[in-house]
Amino acid sequence: MLDIVRLRVLAAVAAHGSVTKAAKHLHYAQPSVSHHLARLEAETGARLVQRVGRGIRLTPEGEMLARRASEIIGRVDAAEAELEAMVGLRTGRVRLAGFQSVLSTIVPEAVAAMRREHAGIEVNLVEAHPEISLGLLRDGEVDAAIVFRYDDDLPADVRGVHLFDDPMYLTSVEPDQTLLGNRDSAWIGGCPRCRKELLDACAAVGFTPDIAYTSDDIVVQHALIAAGLGVTANPGLALRTHHREGVQATEIPGFRRRIHLLTYGEPPDPPATAAFAAALQAAAGRLTR
Repeated sequence: MLDIVRLRVLAAVAAHGSVTKAAKHLHYAQPSVSHHLARLEAETGARLVQRVGRGIRLTPEGEMLARRASEIIGRVDAAEAELEAMVGLRTGRVRLAGFQSVLSTIVPEAVAAMRREHAGIEVNLVEAHPEISLGLLRDGEVDAAIVFRYDDDLPADVRGVHLFDDPMYLTSVEPDQTLLGNRDSAWIGGCPRCRKELLDACAAVGFTPDIAYTSDDIVVQHALIAAGLGVTANPGLALRTHHREGVQATEIPGFRRRIHLLTYGEPPDPPATAAFAAALQAAAGRLTR
C-alpha cells in the first residue's frame, strides 16, 4: 500500500527539481527526503530516481507515479481543508517564535482570544531573537515568527505581514532629551549584534556613543539609568513591560522598529496558523489604536 507521506515527497521532488528544494518546501531535513524516496522505491519495487551529476532526475516510472501522487495529494488536501472548515477549527496546533517584548504584550492577548474562539487549537510559544526565529521558521520548527527589523527589507523566502511600528525612546533621568544632547554621556548598549542600530542612529546625528555598559536586560538598563550612570535607547514595546520610576523616556524622531509576522512556504497558511495570525493582527491594532 502506497504511503501518502512518501508520495508527497516524490511529488515535491518532481515539482521542485531537486531533493534540496523539496526538503525546503516540505520543511524536512534533506536526509529525510532521501530516506522516504528510498523506502518508496523498496515498497514499489521500481526505480523512481537516478543520479545525474550531483543531482537527481525521475525515471519514467518515477514521473508517472509523481503525476498520480500529485492528483492523490490534491484530493487529500482538499478533503482536509473541507473537513477543517466543517469542524470549525476544533483541533490544530500553532507554534510561534517571538522576542521578549512582543511575547509579553500582544501575544498573550492573541493566545487568550484563540482560547475563547478556538479552544481546541494548541498554541506553543518560544522566545528567540529574530535571527534565531527566522532559522526556526525555515527549519519547520515553528509555524510563524514575529520579528523586528529597522527597514522594510524582508528575506525573499518568507512571507511577511507588517503588524505595526515600534518607536524608539531615549531613556535617561532627564525628560526631553535628544541623541546629540547626550554625545558626551555614558551609554548602555546591548550586545554587539543588538547595538548596531543605536550606533547608526547616533552616527546619523554626528557622534559615536561611548558604550560604558553592556546589557540587553531592560531591568538592568533602567537600574543603571536611575542611578545616574548612563543613558540608552529602548523600544516602546519594552517600555510597556518595564519602566522604572524616575526614568524618563523621550521618543527619538525617525528611529523605530518595524514589527512583522512571518510565515514560510507557499500560501495559503494552515487554517490554525491563519486564525492565529488574524488574532495577532487584531491585538496589534488595539495596541496601536
